[in-house]
Amino acid sequence: MDGTISAIVPALDEREEIEETLIRARRALGPDAELLVVDGGSRDGTPAVAARHARVLDSEPCRGLQLDRGAEAARGDILVFLHADTWLEPGAADAIRGAVAGGAGAGCGRFAVRTSGWRYRLLERGVNWRTRAFRTATGDQALFATRDAYRAAGGFGPHPLFEDVRLVRALRRVVRFEPIDTIAATSSRRWVEGGFLRTVLAHWALRLWHAFGTDPSRLARRYGSRGSGRSGINRPTT
Repeated sequence: MDGTISAIVPALDEREEIEETLIRARRALGPDAELLVVDGGSRDGTPAVAARHARVLDSEPCRGLQLDRGAEAARGDILVFLHADTWLEPGAADAIRGAVAGGAGAGCGRFAVRTSGWRYRLLERGVNWRTRAFRTATGDQALFATRDAYRAAGGFGPHPLFEDVRLVRALRRVVRFEPIDTIAATSSRRWVEGGFLRTVLAHWALRLWHAFGTDPSRLARRYGSRGSGRSGINRPTT
């Protein structure tokens, strides 16, 4: 393995976010990293903006399918799955390669929210404690995996919600999952648009239903999601 990195970004109507995310991904992952955006049918010009910085692929509007499509097309030995509204900090490539060189087959970044306020700092602490304690993560933490580990885990699958949670569980069964200190800073839009407490409670309720075996497609319909790559208010991850 030569440590080449491919970053895969699912998107749907992300014109306002996608360019800055890709610019920062390039800085964080280096000039040799491959950037792929898998668009689920945007109508706001997202593909044209993304094409300035990345290779753009088309897909059905389902996050799991979009991510799998990107993974199949990617050329890198290490796959990084990045939300369209999540910024990686500089040095991410070295941290990811270091974790892989140390024996990890997969991992994630440190969760952060790009806004001020004690509620968000408390949320960050809770999510990052959960990640360290239980070796679990969600998609807005910049999941990464070697190509071999991803294949062994079976990929994301055609799920509109909780494709990230399912993949992490599968990865932990086949490789060591290692959180790294690199920050993955996500937008606050889902909590702003949906209301902070209401959004957190809704996310936890969905996680509970999912844990008891409710089909992700049914949850997506209940939650009002189109199953897209958008990582805003239709994204139950925290």
